[in-house]
Amino acid sequence: MITTDSHTSQLLETQSIATETTIALVPWGDTWEDWFDSVGVSFETFCTELTGGWKNNYIDALSLVGVKVVMIYASARVTEPSRFIHQPTGATICLLPISKVYAAMRRRMIHPHPSLGYYESFEKLFGDVRGVNRRFLSLIKHIAPYVAMPIDLLLKELKHHECSAILCQDYEQSHFDICVLLGKFLRLPVYTTFQGGKCDYNQIGRWLRPFTMRACNGFLIGTQTEISRVQDRYRVKSERINQLFNPVNINRAQAIDRCEARTTFNIAETTKTVVWHGRVDFAQKGLDILLAAWEQLCSERPGQDLRLMLMGTGTDANRLQQLLACLTAKNIFWINEFINDRSYIQRFLSAGDVYAFPSRYEGFPVAPIEAMACGLPVVATNADGIPDIFCGGETSGGIVVPIDDTEAFSKALGQMIDNQSLRLKLGKNARQRVETAFSLDAVGQQLYEILLPSNGDGKGRKQEAQNA
Repeated sequence: MITTDSHTSQLLETQSIATETTIALVPWGDTWEDWFDSVGVSFETFCTELTGGWKNNYIDALSLVGVKVVMIYASARVTEPSRFIHQPTGATICLLPISKVYAAMRRRMIHPHPSLGYYESFEKLFGDVRGVNRRFLSLIKHIAPYVAMPIDLLLKELKHHECSAILCQDYEQSHFDICVLLGKFLRLPVYTTFQGGKCDYNQIGRWLRPFTMRACNGFLIGTQTEISRVQDRYRVKSERINQLFNPVNINRAQAIDRCEARTTFNIAETTKTVVWHGRVDFAQKGLDILLAAWEQLCSERPGQDLRLMLMGTGTDANRLQQLLACLTAKNIFWINEFINDRSYIQRFLSAGDVYAFPSRYEGFPVAPIEAMACGLPVVATNADGIPDIFCGGETSGGIVVPIDDTEAFSKALGQMIDNQSLRLKLGKNARQRVETAFSLDAVGQQLYEILLPSNGDGKGRKQEAQNA
C-alpha cells in the first residue's frame, strides 16, 4: 500500500491551481503497478529518483515552453485520490484508487499486469479454468481494462488542474478510448503518443477503436511505418498525424572522460567494448541475436581483447543468466538490475566503443539515442523507429541491418571494432544527429505547437504569451 506520509514523497492535499497551462498525461497500463512492479521500481524511487525515459523527457521538454504536466494513474495501492510531486521534473503525480468493480475482477487474476503480456493469454491471466467459469472470465478479461480507471475521479482531477488537453500513451489500449470519450464530454482536446503499445486482443477495443481513432485530435508518432499503418488501418486524416521524435536531455546524456568511465568498470584502455542497456525481454529486444552475433565475432578474432557490457533486468533475466552460462565467450559483463541513476548510465555508455541495438520491434526507442548523445556509433536492426533515427545511414551515426540476421549483425559490429576511424567518425555524426533532431528544445517547441495550437488567428499560444 502506498502511504501519504512517506518522507520522500510530498502529498499535495492543498495544491493550488497552477497559473501555467497544464497538460494531463495518462500513461499506458491498467494501474501504476503494471509496469513498475515488473522492473522492481518502488513508488518512492519513482517519485524521488526516476529520470530519463520518454515520459520524463516529454515533461522536461514541455517545461521549457512553460507547460506543466500532471501524470494520472490508477493504482491498487491507494484508497483515496492522492497527489505527489515527481521531484526530478516537478510534475504532479495523481494516483486514483481503482474502481471497486475492477478490484473484484483483479482478485480473480493470477497475473494482472498487462506489461508482462498476460492479457494476451487466458491461461496466464486466470490459470487452467474450464466450462462456464472460463466463459465468464473470458468476458472479464475484455471488460477489466475499461473499468480500472475511476472515471468520476479522473474527471475531477482534470477539472481541478484546469487541464488544457489530455495526452494519452498509446492508442490501441483501453485508457485511450476512455480519454477520447471523456474529452468529448468535457470538450477537451485529446492527443496520443505512440510508444509501441498494441492491445489488439481486446474485443471491446476492436469495436471502439475506429470511432475513437477518428475522434482523437492528434497523433504524435515517431516512425513513418507506424504513421502509414495508422492511416491505412484507421483512415486517420494525415493532418492529424505529427511525426514527433522522443526527446533526450542532451546536457545530461553526453560523454564523460573515457578513461574515468572505464576505471569504474575495470576496462582496459585497449579493450574493444560493445554496450547495450534496456529491459531484458528476448522476444522484443533480440538479446539472443546479440549474444549469437557476439559469439561469432569473438570466434573470428581469437586473442583480441573484447568485451560485451549489458545493463538492465526484466522478465527474462533468468533466461539470460542461463544462456550466458552456456556461451563459449566469457567476456560478457552484465549488471542485472534496473538502473535509474542517469550519471551511472552516462558513465556506462561512455565506457563503450560501440552501441548494439538488436531489437525485433519497438515504438520509438530512446536507448540508442542516449548512446548517440554520448558519442557512440550504433549497430542496430531495422526495427520500427530505427530507420527514422538513422535516416542518413552512416551520416546519422549508425549501421542498420535486417532484423534477426545474426550474420549481418556480427559483421557490422566487427566492422566497427576493426576500424577506429569509422567508429570515431560515426560517433561524431551520432552526437550531431541527436543535437539537431532529439534535443529537449527542439521537441518541446514541436510539442507546444501540436498540443496548444493557434486559436484561429494564425498565432501560436507561445507567441501570444510573448506579445501579451
